[in-house]
Amino acid sequence: MPEHLLNLLGEDLDRWLAERAQPRFRATQIRGGLLRTRAEVLDDITDLPRELRSHLADSFSIWSTDVVAHRTSRDGTEKLVLRLADGGTIECVLLRDGVRRTICISTQVGCAMGCVFCASGMAGLARNLTRGEIVEQMLRLQRLLPRKERLSHIVVMGMGEPLANLGNLLWGLDWARHPAGLAISARRITISTVGLPESMRRLAQQPHPYELALSLHAPTDELRNQLVRVNHQTGLEAILQAAEDYYVASGRRLTFEYVLLGGINDQPSHAHALARRLSQRGAHRMAMLNVIPFNHVTGLPYEPPKEDALKAFCQVLADAGLNVHVRRRKGDDIHAACGQLRRLVQAEPPSPDDIPLTVHL
Repeated sequence: MPEHLLNLLGEDLDRWLAERAQPRFRATQIRGGLLRTRAEVLDDITDLPRELRSHLADSFSIWSTDVVAHRTSRDGTEKLVLRLADGGTIECVLLRDGVRRTICISTQVGCAMGCVFCASGMAGLARNLTRGEIVEQMLRLQRLLPRKERLSHIVVMGMGEPLANLGNLLWGLDWARHPAGLAISARRITISTVGLPESMRRLAQQPHPYELALSLHAPTDELRNQLVRVNHQTGLEAILQAAEDYYVASGRRLTFEYVLLGGINDQPSHAHALARRLSQRGAHRMAMLNVIPFNHVTGLPYEPPKEDALKAFCQVLADAGLNVHVRRRKGDDIHAACGQLRRLVQAEPPSPDDIPLTVHL
């Protein structure tokens, strides 16, 4: 089986070309063809000599995944389920909002963090994604856009815990950010985590700081231990300290995320406890709080909050001086929430709604 070329975009590609007495600028041409001009096959990179294209095609493949589901929502959201070379499946999403073209990508096959309301981790963790598999999601989604449009934002909020695969993720984001790559500013790239303090500190040391979103979901360790089982190993105080350290080191405003589960973590008492905890950390100056009504997952016993409970919860936080935003769901009609469509594809035969990948030329 040919090697996955997207794993070798950096020095490995330079070495491969040098071993064949090719000039260094050929690597720039190859990267440009893959990342900027949207080559579908290596023969599309027509500024390369034909003989080199032939050698590349014999040794490498651009794509390591197959698209097994592609659904488009009424609101313009598009979701792909990709089957990996070893048979695993992952999801990635393109979201349209005004002039924004945001993609949401995965970092792992499954997840080990134990969020009890999340479809992604219901079958546990299979493995980390490779560097090339992370970049491939970006390119698959980029190719859903007409040529006149480009990706503007990336959120790393798909399947898996990004900070548990930080090395491969940062390598992939380097190419997303690089002027010779997708040229997306680090300020427009957000990494979401349930909170792994050591990895958060490592992230704070990066020369190009990304936006950080921290998933809280509970104001106390007692409740969070029930909802996010990895919290037993960390605890909220250590996570919030690491988040504050990230803010100080990077200067980037944090986003705290809180999924509201009807009758479980959506009461005024929870809001008051959350406001006290965040106010102690000065969250009114360094963070925004995204409140996310739960997106129903088949097979799980949780329900979205009632609208009056949602309003009351947010009012308590706003009265405490916190910057609160309710994040409404997109793509409900195509199971766009993380892990949902993947579970359906695994459990059911292909649907008439599952269409092959289409590319706008």
